[in-house]
Amino acid sequence: MTAAPRFTLYSRSYCHLCEDMLAALQAFMARQGAAYSVDVVDVDADPDLVARYDELVPVLVDEAGLELCHYFLDEAALRRYLGLQTAAA
Repeated sequence: MTAAPRFTLYSRSYCHLCEDMLAALQAFMARQGAAYSVDVVDVDADPDLVARYDELVPVLVDEAGLELCHYFLDEAALRRYLGLQTAAA
């Protein structure tokens, strides 16, 4: 059985783009009928994350840290990623 994909959404409080990306990810995965998990991490809680992602948030990454998209959910990139996950498993 293939493990459900795990994502991290680097975000910040009061960021409408961040809220939009999370909602878009949830809707996309629901349409796929796919199990997944997502951890939402506030970049402002960690100076290293601010240094890395400050102007890019929201940023969606996979469990290995591969950046899948930022600012907006890139459904095409997510489809490619999930296809690779399925083929590699």
